[in-house]
Amino acid sequence: MTQTRLTFKSLKQLAPAALVALLAVTGCTKPAATSGTSVASATAPPAFSAIKEEDLRRDLFAMASDSLRGRRAGETEELRAAAWTAERAREAGLEPAGDDGTYFQFFPLRRTQVSPQSQITLAGRKLALNKEVWVTSPVEGQVTGTPIWLNALSDITRQTLRGKIVAMKLMPPSPLPAPGMSLWGYRYILSAVRQQGTLLTRAGAAAIVLIADSTTQASLAFAGHGFEEGTYQLEGGATQAQNNSRAVPILIALPSAGGQSLPDQLRKSGGPASIHVKVDSYLYPSANVVARAPGTDPTLKNEYVLFSGHHDHDGVGTAIDGDSIWNGADDNATVNVALLAIARAWKQNPGQRSALFVWHGAEERGLLGSRWYAENPTVKKEALVAVLNGDMIGRNAPDSAALLGSTKPHRNSAALVDMALQANQNFTKFKLDTSWDDQKHPEGWYFRSDHLPYARAGIPAIFFTTLLHPDYHTPKDEANRINIQKLARMTRWMYATGWAISNTPQRPTVDPDFKLER
Repeated sequence: MTQTRLTFKSLKQLAPAALVALLAVTGCTKPAATSGTSVASATAPPAFSAIKEEDLRRDLFAMASDSLRGRRAGETEELRAAAWTAERAREAGLEPAGDDGTYFQFFPLRRTQVSPQSQITLAGRKLALNKEVWVTSPVEGQVTGTPIWLNALSDITRQTLRGKIVAMKLMPPSPLPAPGMSLWGYRYILSAVRQQGTLLTRAGAAAIVLIADSTTQASLAFAGHGFEEGTYQLEGGATQAQNNSRAVPILIALPSAGGQSLPDQLRKSGGPASIHVKVDSYLYPSANVVARAPGTDPTLKNEYVLFSGHHDHDGVGTAIDGDSIWNGADDNATVNVALLAIARAWKQNPGQRSALFVWHGAEERGLLGSRWYAENPTVKKEALVAVLNGDMIGRNAPDSAALLGSTKPHRNSAALVDMALQANQNFTKFKLDTSWDDQKHPEGWYFRSDHLPYARAGIPAIFFTTLLHPDYHTPKDEANRINIQKLARMTRWMYATGWAISNTPQRPTVDPDFKLER
């Protein structure tokens, strides 16, 4: 295993463009502007006029532009996105609230990838890595020998597989992912590989070659992108130990187009195989951007309403219809720019409690930035009154939206939910879809955004969203597909909810019977 340790001191060598931007923003510890205050009312947000569609559009097209190349965690462009966000926060007049007087809270990601030096040869034919064959788990291994080809999983009991290379067709998972579920083919692949790989590993296989079926081939643009990019986890976390275990490398070979398929060719020709998988593992800095707008009340200003979003997305991957940049306009540039608009409104008329804005890094890699901040907040944990998280707030029907964490078992604060529902009734009047909050909903949407670590930490938390759409996690999630008018309404809803929390004397409490189903 190659160990390349990246420290913040060496960031200049890895990402010079990001470093210049980061240092420029880090040096700006004073906000650009301040404004007067007014008497705060919990029922009538006074600064709706500061939330402007032209500002949202300008910021959205900048953040979701091709120049930031999808803002993938573990890449330079995520740090550039963090620097861009911090500079916009400074321009809005927010104070830095990260580490050491800056707008940033850096945290270490352990990224593990299959090395391009890996070599996979079957029947004398060297297969092109990430074109004909993908390593689905970045675990080192070296195995040579003649593959044993199986027709079905029932063949496991008929011969000894221990220490052998086993090859067979990928079988559909059981059960199949729910019809219509997002990223259906990706989930199909992961479930099938996990189920089949587990059985063959238990049978003692040293390496496994799973031949892609037609469903897998159709979904390799996304799944292959993920396999190639590797895995991420917080340094020292539980996942790290798992990835360092001696699991069996699992491979998916892509059949050739036309004529005799590649698997048929390899099986017919027989002969030895050589599988040599090398792994690169290194630390990479990700960053939360943290800023605040102080409140006006001498006592309550020491408490915070936390507005939450994430600034990363999926980077550059396999081209779909000629486009290889996964811009993430709805996911989650919409919320990033919404938080900037709320910041401008808050600076124009501050609430009694302070507003804290956290743009999390590495959400798409497993809620890593929010997990880090919930465990290492830059303000006192007990000062966090509520978390208003947003994820994807600019698509679907103009009058539809959802508030997750509003029904049991996901509701952790009835008082907080009531404030959000009242704000919608008073101002934005969305028709709310509650079905996605049901614990039986196949998407499990509640568990897939940055409010979750805070809810688990015992902080009142809710999740604003306009839900999934066909462009989710594809290069088609572009800025020109966002409904700016709807984005502005969702921004006002989050703002009005936070304003009510800021100016209500009693802070929302956590429901005593709150317990998530998983």
